[in-house]
Amino acid sequence: MNALDKNMSVSVYMNEMGLKARAAARAMASAPGENKNAALRAAAETIRKRTDKILAINVEEVEAAQERGQKDAFLDRMTLTPARIDGIIEALGDIAAQDDPVGKTIRKWSRPNGLEIERVRTPIGVIAVIYESRPNVTVDAAAIAVKAGNAVILRGGSECIRTSKILFDCLQDGLIANGLPKEAAQFVETSDRAAVGEILSGLGGKIDLVIPRGGKSLVARVQSEARAPVLSHLDGVCHVYLDRDADLKKAVDITLNSKMRRTGVCGSAETLLIDREKLEEFWPPVAAALRDAGCELRGDDTIRKIDSAVIPAMEEDWQTEYLAPILSVAVVDGVNGAIAHIDKYSSGHTEAIVTENQDTAEMFLSGVDSAIILHNASTQYADGGEFGLGAEIGIATGRLHARGPVGVEELTSYKNIVRGSGQIRP
Repeated sequence: MNALDKNMSVSVYMNEMGLKARAAARAMASAPGENKNAALRAAAETIRKRTDKILAINVEEVEAAQERGQKDAFLDRMTLTPARIDGIIEALGDIAAQDDPVGKTIRKWSRPNGLEIERVRTPIGVIAVIYESRPNVTVDAAAIAVKAGNAVILRGGSECIRTSKILFDCLQDGLIANGLPKEAAQFVETSDRAAVGEILSGLGGKIDLVIPRGGKSLVARVQSEARAPVLSHLDGVCHVYLDRDADLKKAVDITLNSKMRRTGVCGSAETLLIDREKLEEFWPPVAAALRDAGCELRGDDTIRKIDSAVIPAMEEDWQTEYLAPILSVAVVDGVNGAIAHIDKYSSGHTEAIVTENQDTAEMFLSGVDSAIILHNASTQYADGGEFGLGAEIGIATGRLHARGPVGVEELTSYKNIVRGSGQIRP
């Protein structure tokens, strides 16, 4: 158990957790792939058996959060349903079915002096994941870290701590049943915020990577205070651009799905860009579909000249992740105008272009520098499961180490193995 004894300080509790994680990481680095896979499949089966109990606990926590006045987007993220439980179970199976990256040769080459060099994937080591009240992250993060041969420390949000804990117990039971160290996954059971500070301190060098999964304030704190490397997931200020050569039906369907399928996820579109040349043709059916779905529309002066019901957009709207049924709309001059707007306001997460012109599509795909760029597809495909990764810890929006959905392979590093026959350097 990782329970905080009433006579134990948070500092001692967290440092003991770090020591156990470091020892577990050494064991996990050479753990057989079949044991890791069996542990994940066992966790999936345990979650299936405990579904009713998990849902009952989750209902209690969601109701309590609702009474405290949490926003709809927050409540949506912390809510589990039978279908979402099925999704967690399916993700565990998908992760177990993936190739084991540990020990995989990335590249192999020979030098003129006879040295044989091989670059091989290795686990990162000890990973700390700090996330808000998203219980699925508990399973996704632990499963991905374990599959990649790491040890993981999980610190979830207090509003959903009981749901996260019962899900975690299912995964840890799977580790134990399959001969893996239970400390390969540890869950911070205290809601004391001092625990986050201890993690960000690096626990005396015991943490190799910190991954924040949550809102802007959480990510900003982690980036500012962490003494270990950080793999960040920033705001999803995602764009859909309707080009002059877009198919109208695709334009309507992709815009509607990108915004309204689930408004509280990071891949939800927050800004719609429309080519000035086709504005009067595209806007009425697109606007009607969005309004029928309950979406509030905020637009620039050009949009408002043809649709006075649109709320005036302020400068802050172009850089806001609403996580709500609100969409800002701007008129741009062709694909170059769209690229310029995205370059100015995007958070580097996900952007989409709708067009039947392949040359224009390629201009957009090469000209936009975000983690995920789509052609004729919804931004809601910004998801590790949809990428075939089984699940994700988040969407990395930086430019180093990993970018886009962070899955199993992204939680590995590599080492260089050099084989010689007596060579010495002149």
